[in-house]
Amino acid sequence: MRIDKFLKVARIIKRRTIAKEFCDAGKVRLNDRIAKAGDVVKPDDILTIQFGQRFVRFRVIALHEHASKGTAETMVEEV
Repeated sequence: MRIDKFLKVARIIKRRTIAKEFCDAGKVRLNDRIAKAGDVVKPDDILTIQFGQRFVRFRVIALHEHASKGTAETMVEEV
């Protein structure tokens, strides 16, 4: 699954276009390298996202094409 879509489906970022902008600005890292919006996310990958001055790390647990709020919470865990 593309990283911009994953961020939206997992409800880490509200909209896919904003997730793409985060990637284009270099604020998203996938396994310690700067991610592009089209990069593919797999289970056990580590995502680091910069929100202002704060960095948040997530480990990908599962991938779902569509997720409810409860399911979205099980897609990632904060590291």
